[in-house]
Amino acid sequence: MMAELLLDGEAEALTRKALELALAGDATALRMCLDRIIAPRRQRRVELPVPEVASVADLGTAMAAITNAAAHGTITPGEAVELARVVEIFVRAAEASDFDRRLRALEAEDDAATY
Repeated sequence: MMAELLLDGEAEALTRKALELALAGDATALRMCLDRIIAPRRQRRVELPVPEVASVADLGTAMAAITNAAAHGTITPGEAVELARVVEIFVRAAEASDFDRRLRALEAEDDAATY
């Protein structure tokens, strides 16, 4: 807290000095200033024509589009992995939903047979 209080009063002077150093050619000051102006990009929006996924049956086509895009350099391998994870999560959700549906049907059959 003490450091924050000390820096708060000097923020304008420190910023001005960093700019002066950057403009004078100090590479570290320049990098610091640019990092504040242009934050490192963590993620970008991926423009990829993937057919709409409405069911598990559509996932093969979606994965083929992701794989082809990575192979052709349209998206990076890392982006392909992230998109494949989305597909994997969809599969897990579909499997859980299907399991729940089947379990409820079996329980309903068992309840009907018991009474």
